[in-house]
Amino acid sequence: MDQQVMQRLKRQLEQELQEIEQRLDESERPQTTELSNYDNHPADNASDLTDQLTEMAIDEHRGDEAEEIKEALQAMNDGTYGKCAVCGEDIPIGRLEAMPKALTCVEHAEKKEEHLRPVEEDLLASTPKSNDFIELEAFGSSDTPQDKI
Repeated sequence: MDQQVMQRLKRQLEQELQEIEQRLDESERPQTTELSNYDNHPADNASDLTDQLTEMAIDEHRGDEAEEIKEALQAMNDGTYGKCAVCGEDIPIGRLEAMPKALTCVEHAEKKEEHLRPVEEDLLASTPKSNDFIELEAFGSSDTPQDKI
């Protein structure tokens, strides 16, 4: 890999890492302004909790990104940057320019998209057995006699 390209990518990663670490340092946890929850509406408490969880998730994401950048910078120092960590093939320069923290080629990149759907969908997508409803009906229902007509 060309040393100019390597230095440009390194500067880009270092700048991005500095920005993320600065945001993490400046990040504040939303605090509730109430001394007591006694007179609060439950929706107000839920809003406070949602704000807190959102900030925590954003901070966790930033922390994960910082770790990925540190790994890429370490690979640069080790001389392994630009080679796929799985197969050892050269990572295309276009991929590295688009995603400088990439340590694998496209073929070996994690398929995070597959994990975005809830696991319940696998169960719902499976074809139901013909006797499932009959088994469930044996447990009874809230139907009244006139509903069974």
